[in-house]
Amino acid sequence: MTSRNLRWTAVSGALLLAAAVALLWPFGASPPTPGDGAPPEPTSSTEVSTAGGSETGAGATPVPGEPPPAVEQIPMPGCWDGLQEFDRTVSMDTFRAALLAAITNKDRYLAAYLQERLTELVGNDASRALQVLEWSKGTSHPELGIYMEALKAAPAVHDAKVSGQLLKMGEDKAASLQARSAALDALETQKHLGPSELKRLKAVALDETVDSVAWVATRTLGRVMKEDYERTGNYKPYWKELLDVSGRSDDMAVRLLALEMPSYSNPLLEEDSFDELKRILSSDRERDVREMAAFRLGVTRSPDKALDIYREAFDKEHDVCVRWAIFRFAVRVAGAGALPLLAEFAAKDPRFVQDYTEFKDLYASGTVDFARIWLGKAEHHSCLVEEGAPH
Repeated sequence: MTSRNLRWTAVSGALLLAAAVALLWPFGASPPTPGDGAPPEPTSSTEVSTAGGSETGAGATPVPGEPPPAVEQIPMPGCWDGLQEFDRTVSMDTFRAALLAAITNKDRYLAAYLQERLTELVGNDASRALQVLEWSKGTSHPELGIYMEALKAAPAVHDAKVSGQLLKMGEDKAASLQARSAALDALETQKHLGPSELKRLKAVALDETVDSVAWVATRTLGRVMKEDYERTGNYKPYWKELLDVSGRSDDMAVRLLALEMPSYSNPLLEEDSFDELKRILSSDRERDVREMAAFRLGVTRSPDKALDIYREAFDKEHDVCVRWAIFRFAVRVAGAGALPLLAEFAAKDPRFVQDYTEFKDLYASGTVDFARIWLGKAEHHSCLVEEGAPH
């Protein structure tokens, strides 16, 4: 997979709701006043020890003629006054007031701690989880993110009443895009999705009017697929819907992500996926998506049929980077068995003669594992570009 194909994975990290809590609150916020229901924000020390054992800080004397030493500023969560008493007496009735006070005072460390405590408070209790969902209505980040991340980690999220309510929130066209995305993101820790839930998530993924919500719905489909596959070996229902999304969505980022999601569990694809992958590889208007389709064909139980698709697609393709994807993933799917096909490709396109020679030499040396083959292979095409670079 090229790094350009990985850029949408990087976007997923930026969308994580936990990051919203960590990034939205600045340092140096004023502490809460006594009686507001939350412990005060901790202070951090500005004194650190040097290698020689001396201290730097407000009282240190600089050496004449030398620049003052740098003072390391480390934000330390530390302890909050009254936290032990809060932990001893906290309940669902008192929790929200404490969280709102922490948010008001921009105490991100306390808020992060309270998020973990909320997960513990909810536990397996579906009624408490539903209460948190009620709290979340009409809120925005960071409060919304804290509620949803706490629920996402709580065992109660697997209760049908809770997961069903999250899915309804994700489908609610009257809700904000932020709230819908947060609800669908909270579903990604599910262990299994039934046929009805799969169809409903796919419908959101195909909704061209909701942009980021469609992308999150696609990611949730893929992440639950990974969870289910690793536990039970079941991936086909999820992949069927993701493959349909990859062929029907008008959003390039959604199509690309739908094809990418099996990469995180790498199931061996059956031949029933080949016709659609062949169509995408030959006809999608975006180079990135065609490259990803070539990559997806590289893990299958039917390598000979995959090579036939690569052969046909190579002849129709004129973009050197997509041809390069077909070339190298043919090696991934068939190993040394792909060398005759690579010789054909090199004869048709001289830009790949050196690649063919290097792959042939690597296999002749006795190396067979694709990861080691790839590590030993030089890059001769300007296809592995960084995000934002021209191509």
